[in-house]
Order: sequence, then C-alpha cells, then structure tokens
Amino acid sequence: MNLSANLQTPATGLAEWQFPVEGMTCASCVARVERALGAVAGVAEASVNFATEQARVRASREVSMETLKAVVEKAGYAVGEQSIRLKIGDMTCASCVTRVEKALKQLPGVRSAEVNLATETAEVTVTGGAVSLPQLIAAVDKAGYRAWEMQASTADGGATQAAGASWWPIALAAALSAPLVLPMFGMLFGKSGMLDGWLQWLLATPVQFWLGARFYRAGYKALRAKTGNMDLLVAIGTSAAYGLSVYQLLLHGDHGMAHLYFEASAVVITLVLLGKWMEARAKRQTTAAIRALNALRPETARRRQGGQDQEVPVGQVRVGDLIVVRPGERIAVDGEITEGATQVDESLITGESLPVNKHAGDHVTGGAVNAEGLIVVRTTAVGAESTLARIVRMVESAQAKKAPIQRLVDQVSAVFVPVVIGIALLTLLGWGLFTGNWEMAILNAVAVLVIACPCALGLATPTAIMAGTGVAARHGILIKDAEALEVAHQVKVVAFDKTGTLTEGKPELVALQPHGVTRDEALALSAAIQSGSEHPLARAVTQLAAQEQLKVPAATQVRAVAGRGMAALVEGRELRLGSPRFMQELGVDLGDFTASAQALETEGRTVSWLADVTPANTTPQLLALLAFGDTLKASAAPAVASLHALGIQTALVTGDNRGSAEAVAKQLGIDIVHSQVLPENKAAIIGQLKDQLRQAGGRVAMVGDGINDAPALAAADVGIAMSTGTDVAMHAAGITLMRGNPALVADAIDISRRTYAKIRQNLFWAFAYNVIGIPLAAFGLLSPVIAGAAMAFSSVSVVMNALLLRRWKGSSK
Repeated sequence: MNLSANLQTPATGLAEWQFPVEGMTCASCVARVERALGAVAGVAEASVNFATEQARVRASREVSMETLKAVVEKAGYAVGEQSIRLKIGDMTCASCVTRVEKALKQLPGVRSAEVNLATETAEVTVTGGAVSLPQLIAAVDKAGYRAWEMQASTADGGATQAAGASWWPIALAAALSAPLVLPMFGMLFGKSGMLDGWLQWLLATPVQFWLGARFYRAGYKALRAKTGNMDLLVAIGTSAAYGLSVYQLLLHGDHGMAHLYFEASAVVITLVLLGKWMEARAKRQTTAAIRALNALRPETARRRQGGQDQEVPVGQVRVGDLIVVRPGERIAVDGEITEGATQVDESLITGESLPVNKHAGDHVTGGAVNAEGLIVVRTTAVGAESTLARIVRMVESAQAKKAPIQRLVDQVSAVFVPVVIGIALLTLLGWGLFTGNWEMAILNAVAVLVIACPCALGLATPTAIMAGTGVAARHGILIKDAEALEVAHQVKVVAFDKTGTLTEGKPELVALQPHGVTRDEALALSAAIQSGSEHPLARAVTQLAAQEQLKVPAATQVRAVAGRGMAALVEGRELRLGSPRFMQELGVDLGDFTASAQALETEGRTVSWLADVTPANTTPQLLALLAFGDTLKASAAPAVASLHALGIQTALVTGDNRGSAEAVAKQLGIDIVHSQVLPENKAAIIGQLKDQLRQAGGRVAMVGDGINDAPALAAADVGIAMSTGTDVAMHAAGITLMRGNPALVADAIDISRRTYAKIRQNLFWAFAYNVIGIPLAAFGLLSPVIAGAAMAFSSVSVVMNALLLRRWKGSSK
C-alpha cells in the first residue's frame, strides 16, 4: 500500500495529498470519488487512478486529511489505513511512553499509537496519505526521543542491543564509588577516617558527569519537550547532592568541617546504572520466544531443477519449486511432500512434543525438523506468507499491543514526575523552614526524587504480556493481541463447534438407505452433487464413490444453500441433498425413514437426505437417507473436563441435528446444546450467551475451525481458532491453537489467568514501592543511597516476577 503524506507545493501554496481508496470496482466508482473530492471547499484538483487505487488531491492548506477521508466514506468507499512499527530509543520509564504516544497522536491522520516500554517499540495506525514515516520520526525526535523504522531483524523487541550493552561503565562507576562508601563501614583512610575531600570530589566527578551523562541528556530532552521522566528525577537528585558537597568543600575546605555527600550522588548513579543493565538483561529473556521462532528460519534451501539439486538462498525459492530436505535438516518452506516419507519434529511451531509421521501428499511447515527420511517438498508458501512468518507477526503484534488495564498506568504516569518533583520541593521547604537544617532538607528531597520509580509502572504490564504470550507460543497457543490475553481470564462459558473441532473432521458415510433407486445409483447421484465441494461430508461421499469405482454423472448448476445443503441439475433431474430442515422446506415426505433417522441420530450420526424436486414431478421424491459418522478426538473429553475443573461451562453450537448433537454432548459431558444452528445464527447464539453472563461479569469464548464459524468467533469475547481449519477462522479469532487439540483451550485460559495475575502483582508492587517509599523519603527515613537501591530493585523485581511465567508447562502435552 503506497501511502504518502501531504506535500506543500511552493509555487501554488497548495497542499498535495495522495492516499489509497478501497472498494472501487469500475470506472464509475472513480468518477464518483473524484466528484465527491472535487466538491470539497478548497480542493483545486482531484484525480483517482483505478489501476493503482490511489487518489491525488491538491487543495488549500485549510483542508485536512480527516475531511477528505469523511467525504470518501460518505461516497461509499474507504480510505486505507496502514500500520507502521517504529523502534523508539532513549525511553526509560512510563512517563516516556506517555510522552511519545502523545507526540504521535498529535499528528493529523494518526488514528492510534501504542508504545511499549519493554520492547521499545511503537505501533502506529495512520490514515492513508495523512502522515509519512519521516513525519512520525520527526515528532518523536521533537518529543526528546529517537525513532527509526522497525525492521524484521529487530523482532526481538529491541532488548538485544540493550542486553548486550557494555557492563564496563557500571564496573567503573562501582570502582570509583567504592572508596567513597567503604569508610562508612569502618575502613579508615587519612586523618579523619574518610578520604580527603578533594579526592572524594575527584572520584565522584567522572561518575556524575561522564558515566551519568545519560541522565542529563535524557533529562534535558524531557525538559525541552516540557515533560519529565525518570532520568530527570535522577539528574536533579544526584546533582543536588553533588552540588551541596561542592559548596561545602569550597566553603570550608578540607578541614573536617564540611559534610560531604559525594558518596550519595555517586552510589545512586551506580545503582541506577546497574538496575537498568539488569533490567535490560531480564527484558531480553521476555523476548526469547521471538528469537527462538526467528532462529527456525533456514537461510538456504536445496532446490531441485532439471534433475539437479542446488543450494540457493531461501529468498530465491518460489511457489511451486521442489525442495529436497535431508534427514536432520530444517525444512525451509511450507509445502506438500511429493516424494518420500519421514517423521517431522514440529515442537517449536505447534508445541507438539512427539514427531509426526508425514507421507506423500501431507503438508509440512517451514522451520520444522526432518527427523528421518529424505523428502521432496513442493513449495506452497514462502517469505511473509509462510506459516512461520505469520506466527512471528502474530506474536510480535501481541507483544507490542497494550492491554486495557494499561490505561490506568498511563493516566498515573502522565502526572507522576510533576507530582514527585512537587513532593520533593515540599520536602525541601518543610525540612528547611521547620528545622533550619537545609543540608538535611536537600538530602531528604534528593531521596524523594531517587526513590520515585516510574520504570516499574511502565514495565509491569508489558513484561507480563511478553512472557505470557511467549510461553504460550512455545506450547502451540498463538495470542493475537493483548486484549484477548487479558479478557480470556474472565471466560465462564466456552462454546464449541463440532466438526473438525471436537471431532477429527474426517466423517465417513456409515449408512445409505435408498428409496425407489438402487444403492449405487443413490451414491452416484450424491457424489455428482458434491463433486466440487470441499465440505467434509462431501468428501466422504465422493471418496466412497471413487473406492467403489462408480460412474459418477456430471452435475450442472451446482450451488450451495447456506446452512441447508446442496442443489444441482443431474441428468435432467433437479436434485437436492441436505438437512432435514432443507427437506421440510422443500416439502419432501420422509415417510418411514423418520424412525431410522432418529435411531441413527441417537447414535450420534449426522443425517442427510437426497431428494428429486424436478418440477415435472407431482411431488418432491425422496431418493435416499445418508448417515455420516465422525470420530471424536481423543482429547475432546479431557478438554471438556479440564474446562470444568477451571469452573467453566461448556456449550455445543452446531448445525447438526439435535439427536447427533445431544449424543456428542452426553459422551463428552458438555453442559449446553444448541443444534441445527445455521451459520448466520451462530453469532446470535454467542450473543445470547454473552447477554446471560454480562451482569455476572463473565465472558464467552467460541472455538471453531471453519469459514462458517468466523462470524461467531468474531462475535465472542474471545475467539479461539484451530490452525487445522481455515485462514478465515484464524483471522477472526483472537487466539489460534497450532495443534488441532481442544485441550489447548483450557491451557489458553489458564495462561491468561496466570498472566493477568502477574500483571496485577506487578502493578501492586510498582505502586507499593512509590506509595510507601516516597513518604518514607519525605519524612527523612531513607537515605539517598538506600532510595537508589530500592529504585533499581523495583524495576528488576517486576521483570523477574513476570519471567516466572516461563516456567508454565500447560496440561495438554
């Protein structure tokens, strides 16, 4: 999508906009959009290119992109949006996050901006043409931070460079600070037991202004942007302690009369530097899932052309190419095996710990390991369209997004630094005016500034989300966004689709009762109607007809009747194949077959009917009853039991007949049954369940795998899709299970609960540090050194607490 910002045209004084227009289908659409744009006051010229789907508008500077967007939408079309990921540098705390978001959102055309302190990234959604990448970067720079476009190579969230930062500044700061602190523990130096005052100054100065220069730089940028951050608090606090010491040294000289506090400023800087270094190392561990997934991408593939095998870069492989994979090698592409058989280790992609048998015709996923035999794979997807690439994007997106609970933190952090500076001033004036001891007043004010830690607030939520989504991905649970992760912990009802979700999705035709025709004729006619369908029931019919080598006549005018069945013209006869409801609507008399159908349904079979509704007939004629059996997944019953153990009710929402649905529900222990539900009505059923739970604060999850499940997945509070199903279902869902194992549903809810618990724990401790620490410092009960240590520990403890999620194992292995 080509998005460009407005360009000022000096010669005319007009602004030029270029943006994508979606929904145009013909030349008349182009004319309509052009007329709508041209009618806007101030627009000098508007042209729309149908081939590129781009609109170009020259208008006065008073015309905004929002106005143009509204006009296009009123005309019945849409202006495209683009998501831009930025890497943000120099952020240190939650206040920085708020400042960057505010700067980005102030740009016209920015729809949303979410900044993540843990990954040091920004996810910006812009209206097409309204703002460019350089404008976004300039806005961040003006706010006092650095920004650049996020590249795929930085998918580890930015913690890589931070974690790899040199440790020598911390070691040097500690070496210079140690002689200042050791005398306080009884080590005697010089005449007074302390270092010479000027020697203290000599040791403290490089720590303050060289090793601590980062705090001054970041603090200055914050002041220039008329805001505050952690660096500003540290810079002011340590400068006050250092400045007081220099003043005393100059006033009294080194005659034992001066009270010097060089050790306070130096040690605080050393501790904060140490805390940031430890924090960066811990943050890197939260992005381990992304790095592990990226490491699965082979750089080369062995391509077979003209009978010759040649190793080439993966980027040169195209769809349709044959790739040879030897035993022990990692599969380079998504594809279908054309030669050979093997076992494939997909544990890092699907979470399945056991190797999976693969034969010719089976699908394999790039990144999996070929454990045994040599295979040849025909490429079906490469690059950004591969399964692994989509998994990485999904995990990255989830880790970059903010959870709704983060809004509270954002509101607090917006006023945090100004409030802390205000408390520090009150502390200074209070101690100074009431005691007359301005030295003590300065030290207590410094302690207030240093103990305050917006870092812990900023890291509390994103680190827990990163750890939770990362460990979930390793177990085959892909969480699309932070909201799905947060909402899932409130789920009280899980609704399941049946076919392909609780069953294997490979039904077989287990009974065929003809009426007025032979069995072979009924089977051949049924196969003719469904020869072009990919529905599991259709495949069962066509496969059996092929096995029995029946001659299947050609069908024309084939069409699907949503939620009911199929219609076609076969050998001059109007045939219908579908559900009992379909037959009832057509006026087909099922006669004595009703009792047989009920018996089959009681056994859990899915019943379909074949009828001839040719207008020349006096009445529609029943031709056959077909019964299908689909094996329940071995993990289905344990999945329902696991949900019950979590205190969650289960529901079955299926288009199957009531008898079949109730038989499956009874076998699995499902609580609620909704049968004979049309695809378009599944979402309504989910809506009813949501209404029933709304007052109690419960949420509804829907689990499905087919196209017809997509509306229900989208309507549910949490949609959970099986990756063994359709892409449409996965797109509509908030969570994707990489194995067709319904037991992963309980695991997904469990990891959500544990992650949300960590978020609450982190926020409690982050607030507690400040609520308890700031008053203690204000009342003179904390020295600056202890305050600095507490500040450093608060950030590290929050991250380490989140990392405990990595020990989660799940229960579906």
